[in-house]
Formats: sequence, C-alpha cells, structure tokens
Amino acid sequence: MQIAIIGLPNSTKTTIFNALTRGNLETSAFSSGQFEVHTAVVDVPDPRVDRLSAMFKPRKTTYAKVTYADIAGLAKGVGEGGLSGPLLNTLSQSDALLQVVRAFEDPDVPHVEGSVDPCRDLSILDGELMLSDMIIVERRIERLQAQLKKGGDKLIKAANEVELALFMRLQETLDAGAPLRDMGLEPDGEKMLRNYGLLTLKPILVVLNVGENPAGPALEEVCNYRHRHTTVATLQGKLEMELAQMTPEDAVLFLEEFGIAEPGLNRVIRLSYTLLGLHSFFTVGEDEVRAWTIPVGAPAVEAAGVIHTDLARGFIRAEVVAYDALVQAGGLPAARQKGLLRLEGKDYVVQNGDVLNIRFNV
Repeated sequence: MQIAIIGLPNSTKTTIFNALTRGNLETSAFSSGQFEVHTAVVDVPDPRVDRLSAMFKPRKTTYAKVTYADIAGLAKGVGEGGLSGPLLNTLSQSDALLQVVRAFEDPDVPHVEGSVDPCRDLSILDGELMLSDMIIVERRIERLQAQLKKGGDKLIKAANEVELALFMRLQETLDAGAPLRDMGLEPDGEKMLRNYGLLTLKPILVVLNVGENPAGPALEEVCNYRHRHTTVATLQGKLEMELAQMTPEDAVLFLEEFGIAEPGLNRVIRLSYTLLGLHSFFTVGEDEVRAWTIPVGAPAVEAAGVIHTDLARGFIRAEVVAYDALVQAGGLPAARQKGLLRLEGKDYVVQNGDVLNIRFNV
C-alpha cells in the first residue's frame, strides 16, 4: 500500500513526511523546482500486535506496512497541459493521496501564495488534480468517438459505447467542479478506469498542519470540505516530527509530561490504512506474530493467498479465533479447549482482528 504526499511548495509537506516516517529529510523554505520523490515504509501502529507478541514471545514480530512517498511541491498551474509523465506515473501508482495543507504563520517560511489560507490552498490542489483528470478524460472521449465513427467489430463497438457513456459521465462531474470519487461508481466502472491514472478517483487524506496551535481550524466546517472517500485530520507537524525523532523512552516521557495519549502521527497512519477500506488479520506462533493486510469483506481463501499463493491453491479450512477471545482465553490451547477456535471454509468473510491458521494441501 503506497500513499503519495502532495502539497504546494513550502506547505510543510516534508515535515509531515518526517513525522510519519521518523525520517530526517531536510525541510527547506525553498523548493528546488526539480521533480523528486522520497519513500519510506512505516509500521502501522497496532496494540493488538504488541499484545500477541507478548503472549507468544515469537522470534519475530511484523506489523502491517504502509509506504509514504514525499513528492516535490506541486506549484499552482502544474496541471496545465497535463501533468508530466514521471509525476503522473508516481501519483497514479499510489493507492491514495495525502494532501498537506498549511494552517499557521511563520515569517521564516514564506507562503508561495503570499498568505496562509488553508481553504484556498486546498482548492488549488484539488483544481490541479481535476485539471489533470479533465485532460485525460477529454482525450479518451475524442479517441473513443473517432473509433466509433470507423465502425468495425460489433463487440468492440458495443464495448466502446459503454466506455464512452462512462467517460461522458466523468466529464460532467469534473465540469461541475466535483472530484470523481464523489460519483460512487460501481465496481465494474472502477475496474474499467483502473489504468487511466485518474487522480480525483483516489481516496484523499487531508492533513492540516496547525503548527503550534493544537486546536486548529475545523477544515470540514470552514471550507465545507465534504467528499466521498475523504478524511481530514489535524497535526502539529513540527512537534510530531521532533517527537518521532526521539528515542522511544524520551518519547514516552514527553507524552506523559504533556498528557498526550499517543502521537498524532499514529492516528494519521491508522487513518491512512483504513481510508483504503483495509484491515488486519493475524498469524501467531513461536516463529512469528504478524499482521496481514486485506480488504474489508475479503474471504478466507483470499487471506490465505496474501500469506502465500500455495495456501490459497491448496486451501482446505481456516482455523479462526477472534483476537479478543484469544486474549481472554490466554492462548491457543485454552481457546481450543473452550470451543472458541472454529473451522471455516474458503468463503468465510475474515473479520478485523481474526487470528488465522490455514490448513492446506498442495
């Protein structure tokens, strides 16, 4: 799972990247003007993994992962004529976008637009993404219309007519100033559009960097920013970056001193994970306790395939116990003795926090 971090130049985008990834990339008040991408893989914080690891004492503990890509600042007008190939490819390959919006004054970091205005900046970013989609949609409509004029195979013509009708709907949505994720497309429509690099179809996590003001503005209310598959979170970027770069011991003391339950970046990372409709199941044992990522609603055979393709190919049954039941029982033998561990078939819908053991034969 990869999430691209975008924002205007000097939007504190790299500060947020450092906070999320415990990195130390240089944060500069000036943009290099070059296309750059920095990536880092981050563990998804999950106290359930910690508890299972303490219970089973494995040789290895593995958390679910999310990859963040910090992309050079997107200046106003970057979408005119279409985004550059490398930039569009990087954004298209991401599963979601994280938009950083600055909401604090700092005389040492001049704002590229001359003043701090979160609503305006968010509108600029959305506008550039919609402009990119408009260009892609218009070009595809022109090509489909040209192919239909030529006639040809009836099946191909019928498929082109279906696709053209869908792209005309996309164009109407964009012309109305709405992102494509607001359309609520059916799975068949989403599948048809998968390879076109349409950016406003992607889920969006807006992170409002409120500086040293923990309250910050309520962006949903101030900007009336309400869209499908969109989440808004606030973060004290500089504080969180400094916290992320502390030793675990110092970080705990810092949180206790200021009465903070957990770092804000943990919440943002979990939001990134759930934004895409994903959740975790676990495998446990002496060798490894591990969290695995699957879509919500995925069946047991798909979960088996995430662990290894052979497990899906030779799937027989899944031994399943809920996390809470396992913890309450105190271990697998006790859970089995109490009848909490059950056998499920390949169509069983795996629940968030299920602990699985796959029986298979290849």
